Amino acid sequence: MKRKTWWKELGGWGFSIVLGFVLSMIIGIFIIQPYKVDGHSMEPTLTDNQRIYAWKFTHVLEKLPAYGDIVIIDSRVDRSRTFWDDVKEHPIITWLSGREEDDVFYVKRVIGLPGDTIEVKDGHVIRNGQQLEEPYIKEQMDPSAAQIWHVPENHVFVMGDNRNNSNDSRSIGPVPLDHVMGIDSF
Repeated sequence: MKRKTWWKELGGWGFSIVLGFVLSMIIGIFIIQPYKVDGHSMEPTLTDNQRIYAWKFTHVLEKLPAYGDIVIIDSRVDRSRTFWDDVKEHPIITWLSGREEDDVFYVKRVIGLPGDTIEVKDGHVIRNGQQLEEPYIKEQMDPSAAQIWHVPENHVFVMGDNRNNSNDSRSIGPVPLDHVMGIDSF
């Protein structure tokens, strides 16, 4: 009799653990996932090592974020993403596998949407001929040679708020929508 109760208790715990794991995976892949800001590229808005939570609906539904949204992107824009990337990058899977998070996820602000022309000239950002008012940036960009990008269909153009210390679309190019992992929910 005692043995039967013990197995029943163990089965109940096992079911609870498996259910918790499955629900965590579903929530992390499809709804919300934590990320950590790595570096100073989003100062003053976000700080180094700050934890943020990204709503994944944008990624799952491949919806277009809005101008000014803070997004988490996969910076490996030269490769395609699959559903299995989302599974392998889930925090529980990375923890169980013992591998460290790669420095491939960037936190940036959406500056351009499909069809936009983005120009950086004299330390200012110009979208479709209009200079942007950007009260969120840390400091004006250092003037450099003028650069122009045309944002293709199903892509966004992103930049960090600390423009002089940011690896963003100016160096990696426009980001495919399927590489936008989510929108920051801070």
